[in-house]
Amino acid sequence: MLGVKYLTEAHLKGFEKYKYNSIDIGFLSVYVMHPFWNKCVEFLPMWLAPNILTFVGFLMTVVNFLLLSYYDWDFEAANPAENTVPRWVWSVAALNILIYYNLDGMDGKQARRTGTSGPLGELFDHGLDSYSAVLIPIYMFSLFGSDDLPPIRMFFVIWNVFLNFYLTHVEKYNTGVMFLPWGYDFTMWGVSITLFLTTVIGPGIWRARTIFNLSMANVFEIILIGSGIVTSHPIIIKNIYMSYKNKTGKMRPFLEAVRPMFPFLWLFFFTTIWAFYSRNNVLSLEPRIMFILFGTLFSNIACRLIVAQMSDTRCDGFNILMWPLVATVAVSCFPWYEQVMGSEIEANVERWIVQGLTIFVTIAHLHYGHGLVREMCSHFKIRCFKVRDRPVTTAVRKGLKHAE
Repeated sequence: MLGVKYLTEAHLKGFEKYKYNSIDIGFLSVYVMHPFWNKCVEFLPMWLAPNILTFVGFLMTVVNFLLLSYYDWDFEAANPAENTVPRWVWSVAALNILIYYNLDGMDGKQARRTGTSGPLGELFDHGLDSYSAVLIPIYMFSLFGSDDLPPIRMFFVIWNVFLNFYLTHVEKYNTGVMFLPWGYDFTMWGVSITLFLTTVIGPGIWRARTIFNLSMANVFEIILIGSGIVTSHPIIIKNIYMSYKNKTGKMRPFLEAVRPMFPFLWLFFFTTIWAFYSRNNVLSLEPRIMFILFGTLFSNIACRLIVAQMSDTRCDGFNILMWPLVATVAVSCFPWYEQVMGSEIEANVERWIVQGLTIFVTIAHLHYGHGLVREMCSHFKIRCFKVRDRPVTTAVRKGLKHAE
């Protein structure tokens, strides 16, 4: 599309050699969910492409976002005086999360069952998951509202989710192994149960105070951030260290090993500057749009890391979509606008800039994702949403050997 190619020959050759390697030690996933998914997948028709399962699951998270955006755009519905979210919405959101979670667990099994396993499926799966990383936390914000969980604290909650997701792929970039985080399964079930409880009891339960006079929003933050610090980050560091010690990983020099963190940290730096120093506190004016903007930028960075990690190529040190962000932050946070235009930047002008940048970045990211899928389908002579119904050459089969 538009003559832009995102994958180099090095990427495509790396994909041909790629072999999926993962370790899952989560009690819930190993002993409960995987046996359940193995049974469920037997009822799926053989013509059903695994990427359809992945995409339908992702669409469930989009439906949730649109539903709650319609009823609670500004995260004010948790206020008892302005409770505008019907209870059925929470049930639909809870069900959609379960659909997303279970289809995400079944797509790889369907790929192995239909003989369509390959690097495209994993890239498609993890790429969409990187977008869901911003969509799912936003549902929870509507439970607590901006009174108990102001937008600036929502901002750091979202960045904690980004960090947990991203570090897993940095780990794989250096070790060659996807260590599946055991906390993911508990998180999905926890979110769904919380949403179902909201249907039964009402959102007022999340306004209660706990011991030490903590709000439920405080408890949510502590559990989410604490679980990553205690159960995820140390394990990731240990796995990378052991891969160097035992010489089982990629054995990259230090600066190359930490290179994936550069675009992530740049994004965190610029968005934090914007969140704290906006002349109009735009994060409070347009929190939902801002979070989608940050999530889209994060997804693009994560997808590029996943491509590098799977093709065993060098990852980007800076993301090209950061440049319009840098320009926007400069206009919104520093007095240059006032010097040029002769007046302070108005709140509506900054809101329009946010909305325009979000539209631009979203289109650019969708173009990138479409381009990746199109180029991989062309290279491997497959179709994204169709099970192959013709013989496959040895060269193609080599690239499609392992499941997601």
